[in-house]
Amino acid sequence: MFSSENPSMLRGMDQSPFPYHGPLQPEQVTGREQLALDLAQRITDRRLTALVGPRRYGKTSLLKRVAADLQSVGPQPVWIDLYQMTSMADVAGAVDRGLDCVAGPVRRILDSVAATLSVNIGVLRFQLARSPTRRPDPALSLRTLLTVLVSAAQRHELFIIFDEFSGIANVEGGAGVLRTELQHNFQSFGIVFAGSEPSTMRTLFSEQTQPFFAQADLVEIGPLPDDAVHRIIEDGFADTDRNAGGIARHIVEFAGGHPQRTMQLTDALWRLVEPGETANQENWENALATVRTNVDSGSEHIYSLLPTGQKKTLRAVATGGSIFGAAASMLDLPPGTASDAAEKLLGNGFLQRNPQGLSVVDPLLADWLRRRFPF
Repeated sequence: MFSSENPSMLRGMDQSPFPYHGPLQPEQVTGREQLALDLAQRITDRRLTALVGPRRYGKTSLLKRVAADLQSVGPQPVWIDLYQMTSMADVAGAVDRGLDCVAGPVRRILDSVAATLSVNIGVLRFQLARSPTRRPDPALSLRTLLTVLVSAAQRHELFIIFDEFSGIANVEGGAGVLRTELQHNFQSFGIVFAGSEPSTMRTLFSEQTQPFFAQADLVEIGPLPDDAVHRIIEDGFADTDRNAGGIARHIVEFAGGHPQRTMQLTDALWRLVEPGETANQENWENALATVRTNVDSGSEHIYSLLPTGQKKTLRAVATGGSIFGAAASMLDLPPGTASDAAEKLLGNGFLQRNPQGLSVVDPLLADWLRRRFPF
């Protein structure tokens, strides 16, 4: 039990207004108001949309907010997570889980439709774990579940979110099954495909050989605007009787609008500032040191897995901002190798283009590179 006679312990019970582990709750998502409105309108207008952006850029959090906003006025979301799919059974199981998470009147509709097809929602993923002789056919099961989904949409307004849709690229025939079963019903429900591998997402929707070629508008989710970051930091501090002071600008400059890293750095700073006090330079330096300690080993591991050309290109961008300048020369990085590596790093979300050229998406990875390799 905690006692009010121990105020320092009660202060330690304050909940940080800067969560950064996993997706945010819908009401916690700020700084994306225009994009949220745009996505909601696209869903309402039945315009297929592919939301593209690097990992930890807030796609899932944003879509949770959009889903909550739409659900409050009627449409029911069906959330299907395709992260790291490797087989048709994985996809069928993911759709089964997505349908199983639906509740209320729509769940009753889904169960009613499923019963007419001799299907029990929420059971398939366990059936697929059986021995091969007793296992249902994954592709047939997937088609049946999609039929249930389409039929339910004719009785209640639905929209579908395929999260981490780039995972479908690892499943032979997976995208084809989804398109075949859904294509004649694209006007029946809104669909958003979200993915964290930009090159894969563009391939899925931009190459003629792909089942979803030209089927969706590609929408980019970029960094948070500086003014939004300032507002998030200052409001979070003020709501917990603290003052961010002039330190907010350090976070804005360091994080470069990266949503998750912004929250992580701000959380570390917030924990060093007592209620009633204002953040100072020492607080910021200690907060940054804490975060660096927590992430440096992960940065080193990620870097160690990259091919040599991509390592050099990352270093060149982190230290000089150019893959053809002095930094590249110091690294013995040939222009051809640099160009090829940059395209791959852009495609897998390590680099991004901005008006100044290329930059490393993760500011803490860039920071580690500059500290680890000082030229």
